[in-house]
Amino acid sequence: MGDYRRMPGGRIWVLAIALAATVGGTRALAQGKPAAAVNGRVIVVSIPDRKLMLLEGGAVKRVYPVAVGKTSTPSPAGEFTIMRQVSQPAYSHHGREVAPGPNNPVGSRWMGLNAQGYGIHGTNEPGSIGKAASHGCIRMGKADIEELYALVKVGDAVEIHAQRDATVTMALGTAVPVLPPVHVTVVRARPVLLAGNVGATATRQGQ
Repeated sequence: MGDYRRMPGGRIWVLAIALAATVGGTRALAQGKPAAAVNGRVIVVSIPDRKLMLLEGGAVKRVYPVAVGKTSTPSPAGEFTIMRQVSQPAYSHHGREVAPGPNNPVGSRWMGLNAQGYGIHGTNEPGSIGKAASHGCIRMGKADIEELYALVKVGDAVEIHAQRDATVTMALGTAVPVLPPVHVTVVRARPVLLAGNVGATATRQGQ
């Protein structure tokens, strides 16, 4: 199972994204440009590189290290959309309740995707950043997830890439070494109705 978050109305989402450092600078993409990046924002995640990139208008604005799914619980590959943003979520799993704070397994922010059970969130295990360590979600470090959360909106596109293709290569450049491969699962996104307000929300996660 993945990292789950229970939303108003009983919906459950999994989240994933980990981050520890921000690389400044802007690099325009000459090729392999995601369609959504031409006129707006798109988040691009490279599973083999353990990197998340924020693109605006075809230019790279931020690059963050992240944690991706481990072999037994791989991250999904495909094109998704941010469906919900929650600040300071609470955590609940198998009777365990954790209030918002430094011990919360999903950190201080989460962004749910339109793939049931998957998303981007913080973590209380910063040492996992840069590794294949999650239950499928993308984990980010505290400072990084909070910065990214403020830079994106519900409706923004998210691309999770299983390989370093043209889009990832142009965004990261050719000097970034490829990390050992991890298994991935391709999932098909489905539309989901939005409900409730952004705020503290009970979370259920399999860690």
